[in-house]
Amino acid sequence: MLRTRLIPCLLLRGQSLVKTVQFNKFEYIGDPLNTCRIFNELEVDEMTVLDILASKEGKEPNYKILKELASECFMPLSYGGGIKSIEQAEKIFNIGYEKIILNSAALKDSKIIKEISNIYGNQSVIVSIDIKRNIFKKYEVYSHAGTVNTKKDPVEWALEVEEMGAGEILLTNISREGTWSGFDIEIIKRVSDAVRIPVIAHGGAGKVSDIISAVREGNASAVALGSIVVFQNKGMGVLINFPEDKDLEAIR
Repeated sequence: MLRTRLIPCLLLRGQSLVKTVQFNKFEYIGDPLNTCRIFNELEVDEMTVLDILASKEGKEPNYKILKELASECFMPLSYGGGIKSIEQAEKIFNIGYEKIILNSAALKDSKIIKEISNIYGNQSVIVSIDIKRNIFKKYEVYSHAGTVNTKKDPVEWALEVEEMGAGEILLTNISREGTWSGFDIEIIKRVSDAVRIPVIAHGGAGKVSDIISAVREGNASAVALGSIVVFQNKGMGVLINFPEDKDLEAIR
C-alpha cells in the first residue's frame, strides 16, 4: 500500500504567506522562504504553493519568488495561480517545480490540460476543483478564487479533467477552508470513487483524526493541510509544524 501523502498547502499573497478562511479573510503567516526551510527540517512529503490573487487579478505567476522557493526546498513542489498557457507552465517546470495546478484556465478551456499533459506527462498536472453548496444543497464548482460560480457539477467536472489528462485532483470545499471544522467527507468520497486518479482532500483539517477520516472514509489518496500546519491551534499564533508519524499510524 502506498504511503498517504500529507502536503502543506501554502498561500501566497504578493511576497508573503497568508492563511485564509473560506477564501476571504486572511492572516499573515510569514516569509515563504523561512517557512520552506522549516518544512525541510520537518521532512514533509511534498509542498504546494498557491497564489491566491494571480488568477483573480489576471496576473502572471511571480516567477522570482517561485524560483527562490525552488532553490530552498528539498521536497517536490507544485504550484498553482495565474497559469494560462503552456509557456507559463514551461517556465515553472524549468524553475524546478514537479507539478503545476490548473483551475480557472482549465474551466475556461479544458484543452490546456491535455496540451500540458501531452508534453510533460499527466503526473505533472493537478486540477484544482473548488466547490460550495448552493441554496438547494447541490455542490457547484467555482473559479477565480471562489468568486465565479461555473454551475458545473464537481463529479462530472472531475471525470472530464481525468479524461483530458489530469494526473491528480485537488478538491477544496470553500465553506470548510480555514475553519478547523473537518473535511467534507461526502464530496471527497463521491469524487474519489468516481475517478481513477488520486484525489487530494483540502479544506477543513483541524486535528489528526480529520486527516484519517479523509483517507479512510473519504477514500482520498492524499491530504493538503493549511491552518493545522501553520498555527499552534485554532485562534492561536503562528507555529510551523507537521503531524508526527506515530499519530498517523491508521493511514501510514
